[in-house]
Formats: sequence, structure tokens, C-alpha cells
Amino acid sequence: MSLYKVAKVVVSVLFFPLFRIRVIGKENVPKSGPVIICSNHISNLDPPVVGITSPRDIYFMAKGELFEKMFLRKLLSGIHAFPVKRGMSDRNALRKGLAILKNGNTLGLFPEGTRSKTGQLGKPLAGAGFFALRSNAAIIPCAIIGPYKPGKKLTVIYGEAMNMEAYRDTKASAKDAAEAIMIEIENLIENYHSQDTSLDK
Repeated sequence: MSLYKVAKVVVSVLFFPLFRIRVIGKENVPKSGPVIICSNHISNLDPPVVGITSPRDIYFMAKGELFEKMFLRKLLSGIHAFPVKRGMSDRNALRKGLAILKNGNTLGLFPEGTRSKTGQLGKPLAGAGFFALRSNAAIIPCAIIGPYKPGKKLTVIYGEAMNMEAYRDTKASAKDAAEAIMIEIENLIENYHSQDTSLDK
């Protein structure tokens, strides 16, 4: 069993009961072909939570400083993480991400680039839009809702795939595409809160 599979099992055993994780819309993630999962970012625990709730193995970007020590570099590589410089302007990381998608794999992105300390959605960087426009991947918006507190319910919602053809055909900017993705994430959050969430109490 690969390190990724082992880590997924271990983290699942710990996190699902600890945070009472509920997953909605997992069937919206395509079973095959290139996929980009774009999520809001409220905690440093978001990558493992998306990783254990997604039906697909995910490749994530991680800040380059984490790869400076050999042990961490090997560990992160084993769980499908690869380095990126802050700001999403790292050409090597962009090429790596496109190669992952070209091979039919799943790329996990947090369009905001950094976690929100307030829990509110921030402005997206252009990176998610770049990958959406430069690949034929299915774009799946994802919303993580709830506090990371033991015993409190944490909900992960996977929305339906976005149609990005109009953005590709009109050669829209990466920033515009990224903003469209953030709007879909915001819609998932708002729709969730507008429904009866009494089960979360």
C-alpha cells in the first residue's frame, strides 16, 4: 500500500469521528479524467480533510519552504504534494500542475492562496483560473463549512462540475475564471446555510 493510501486511512480514522465529518455531493467528482477540486480555505487542516473526503487521490501544492528538509520533502512527495512559491507565480509548479492534469489525475487547489483567519471568503489569486483555462479538467467547487472543533460537525460539500467552455472560448483572463470559481464556492456555502441545518446543532 502506498504512503498516500496509508495516510488517507490513518487520517480518516482520526478525523471523521473527531470532527463528525459529513460529506455532501461526493458523486459530483468524476470517477476518471482530469479534475480540479477548488475549495475555500479556513484551516491548515483543509488539505487532509479534502484528501480524505474526495473519492479521487489528490495532488496538492504546498509552500516551498516545507520541502527544504529531506525528511519532509520525501514525506510530502509520498502524499502527492509538490512545492510552489507563494503567489502562484512559480512556473515549475504551474508546469507540474498541468502535467498532473494531462495525465488524468486530480489537482486540489485553494483559490484564495492562503487560509482565511476570519472564515470569510477572500479574493482569489489567478492560479485556479490558469489551470481551469489551460486544461480540459472538470472544475469541481468545494466548500468546507463549520469549525474545526472536536465534537462539532464539519461539512464538506462537492458541487457540480462547472462549465468553463465560455471562459475558454472567449479567452477570459485567469483572474476572471478564478473569480467565477469563487462565486460557485460562495454559492455552495450560502445554499447550505439557507437550508435546514438543525442536524449540525
